[in-house]
Amino acid sequence: MIRVIIIGFVAGIIARLLSPGPNNPSGFILTTIIGIVGAFLATFIGQAIGHYGPEQGAGFITATVGALVVLFIWNRLVAARVIPDMNK
Repeated sequence: MIRVIIIGFVAGIIARLLSPGPNNPSGFILTTIIGIVGAFLATFIGQAIGHYGPEQGAGFITATVGALVVLFIWNRLVAARVIPDMNK
């Protein structure tokens, strides 16, 4: 569990650095949540297409890619005004 949180946090930080923008969420907790959600998304998709076995999880790189996907969705929801912009 601690490993997932640490990998999620680092993946979230890297995803935020790779996807700069005014709509990105900030803070330790949101960064960690985005990284963890990205890791779970990458694991789910990887297992669905047969890349990972039932007991395997996403690695660091795929967790970062998953976090980038989550940030992209976040930015689209902010742009559509579904989620309020936290920077205003």
